[in-house]
Amino acid sequence: MEDEEIVKNSTESENGYPATEANKSKNEIPVQTESGVEKKDISKKPLFIILRSLLIFICTVLVTLALVLFILYMVPVLEEISLQHKTESAINQELKRDLIYKKQMGLLTKDIQRLSLRFNAYTSGQSYIVINTTENRFALYTNKKLIREGFCSSGSYTMLQTAGNKKWIFKTPKGKYWVHGKITNPVWKRPDWSFVEEGSPIPSANADSRFEYGVLGDYALILGDGYMIHGTIYKRFLGMPVTHGCVRLNDDDLKVIYNTLNIGSKVYIY
Repeated sequence: MEDEEIVKNSTESENGYPATEANKSKNEIPVQTESGVEKKDISKKPLFIILRSLLIFICTVLVTLALVLFILYMVPVLEEISLQHKTESAINQELKRDLIYKKQMGLLTKDIQRLSLRFNAYTSGQSYIVINTTENRFALYTNKKLIREGFCSSGSYTMLQTAGNKKWIFKTPKGKYWVHGKITNPVWKRPDWSFVEEGSPIPSANADSRFEYGVLGDYALILGDGYMIHGTIYKRFLGMPVTHGCVRLNDDDLKVIYNTLNIGSKVYIY
């Protein structure tokens, strides 16, 4: 019996496991548990360690690169901003103590107050219209609030000259004007240049050929010196400088402006 026990023990490993276990995979490690011996696979451990090390290396490189870029670019910018702020503060303090600077600031303050009073006088609570002859646009205001804007047509700035050296320059006058009168269904009394322009003989002052109906739209606002704000049958030209001096509008805009402005309302043209 003792010989059989010796032979049996010789077939067991030094760790007390059967010799048959040695023929199994070397990647399996026996682990002692309460229920017995459990084998644990360690074949994946080296790959996990490599991946973890690689991830740590990449993160380290990225953090290092970010720090280098911050030091190279952001630190000088922050220093420059701080220096500029300190310089501006020092300059402002010096200027505030300068008598000439104080005098100039006082003059500028008075100019601002004066201009504010003038602006308030131009933009009173009443309705008024502003004509931009450069962009051929208008803006209608009531109580200093914009209530309508759109395209218009102003003077073409062309010149018409007769053989007798009589000439007309078709431009819209600029400046401050006001509404002298309001007309519904206006009739256009053609001036002399209208006949010269089409090559027709100039008729007498009250000849029937001087009067044309329906070419000025449904409404007209008289600005004086022969200039008006009125409608047009050439709506496709709105937004362009094509008139002989008057301001043309489309029907919808003209109606709103006619109903908003009163006699005496201000018209600013620039």
